[in-house]
Amino acid sequence: MTKNLFRLGMLGIFILAFCLRFWGLDRFNTLVFDEVYFAKYGNNYLTNTPFFNAHPPLSQYIIGVGIWIGSHIPFWQDTVNGLAGSVLSPWHYRWVNALTGSFIPLVVVLLTYQLSYRRSFALLAGFFTACDGLFLVESRYALNNIYIVIFGLLGHWFLLLSLEKQHQKRWFWLVLAGISFGASIGTKWNGLWFLAGVYGMWIGAWLIRWLQSFSPRPRIPLFKYLGYLVPPENSPDKNIIQPQTPLQNITQLNIEQIFSCLMIIPGLVYSLIWIPHLQLDQRFGFIAVHKEIFGFHLRMGGNLPSIHPYCAAWYKWPLLTRPMAYYYKTTQSFQDPLPVFEPNLPSGAGKVIYDVHALGNPFLWWFGIAAILFLLGMLFVKLVLPSIKKQYLFIPKNLHLDTWIAFFIVMNYAANLLPWVKVTRCTFIYHYMCAVIFTFIAIAWFVDQCLRSYYQQLRVLGVTITFVIIAAFIFWMPIYLGLPLSPADYGMRMWFRSWI
Repeated sequence: MTKNLFRLGMLGIFILAFCLRFWGLDRFNTLVFDEVYFAKYGNNYLTNTPFFNAHPPLSQYIIGVGIWIGSHIPFWQDTVNGLAGSVLSPWHYRWVNALTGSFIPLVVVLLTYQLSYRRSFALLAGFFTACDGLFLVESRYALNNIYIVIFGLLGHWFLLLSLEKQHQKRWFWLVLAGISFGASIGTKWNGLWFLAGVYGMWIGAWLIRWLQSFSPRPRIPLFKYLGYLVPPENSPDKNIIQPQTPLQNITQLNIEQIFSCLMIIPGLVYSLIWIPHLQLDQRFGFIAVHKEIFGFHLRMGGNLPSIHPYCAAWYKWPLLTRPMAYYYKTTQSFQDPLPVFEPNLPSGAGKVIYDVHALGNPFLWWFGIAAILFLLGMLFVKLVLPSIKKQYLFIPKNLHLDTWIAFFIVMNYAANLLPWVKVTRCTFIYHYMCAVIFTFIAIAWFVDQCLRSYYQQLRVLGVTITFVIIAAFIFWMPIYLGLPLSPADYGMRMWFRSWI
């Protein structure tokens, strides 16, 4: 794939994401789901209204800046409401999220390319990300989860850029990585898991390097050794270059760089983010406000329907067994005005359903978790099975590029999912966004391998998976965009009772 084609692919992915996020952005002239918090909080910073914030405030700052910019633009003023504390158009508190969400697939492309230097793999990863429903829904409303993801992904991209540099250039990109990780944590505390993935990769790479030092050299007779040392001129292996990834250089990061750029800088950025909020609400200091936030989350209770009807424990997320309805209203006909303020009709009376469902693309999620399991099995075969067979510690000296890609994906997926095992508060499907993004990269890797295969059956499999993901995205798009549906069409998309 040429550079120009790669750039055109990136542009096409961005345009797709951009159009889907901005189309009909103001069609629900109300506060949808947690906009009742975050849109209000963003406006509170503009009106100097003190309030308690149960999350770090960075995303609300950004939403507030979006409201301020939107209020100075002479259009987007057709529909307004006062639900956020001021008279605003839904565009005012949503457009900056839509723009940020449009860039997430692009960042995934850049990250994946920097990891593998494979353009087709990178474009597939970005395209699959653009075809996910949960990311689309979260980007169309004034919510905060997309900021955790984009800052965390930027941190990983900057980290990989630093690993191919040396000296001052490496320090520059490492500082940017630390700032990005600090911004992710400054959106929600679970942004810390992106940084945990970096620590896991660094420790894991050192462990691999240490185990490789135990690998005994093969006993080869001298004449064979000389033959292997200098391949014949007609050997097909003569000009083969082992593919590389910057991730292989992660053990070049020393303790000073890890401590200063990936511990001190994120902590400093996180602390600075709090300054405007603490100046506005002076009831709590820096330590006291964190105690209050921690207590707030403890009081949310466990994952029981009695706590919240959409509570879903971490093990339900990968299989998509409990998505959420962010908005649900009914009307008598398609000609009725959009039901934003009036209550729902009685059960069974509504003939048209407007539903915004935080439902991931089911086949993308299911294929993605299967790809994660496949990569996990591949790591077992490449890193663990040789030691079992030889009955001593053995890891090959030159791990293949795909092993490092699998290492990156699996480590970051685990870092963003496993910490939730110990979380006792009520959790929701959107908490999985930081982990599921790596399943999109995983299925993109698998499809790319299929499309590169010499076997026609594998190429057909790769094309089939891609078209199934696209078809599923189109099929469920009405409940991502909140389009009017008849009860029959709505029921056709609710495959399981737990989805409703």
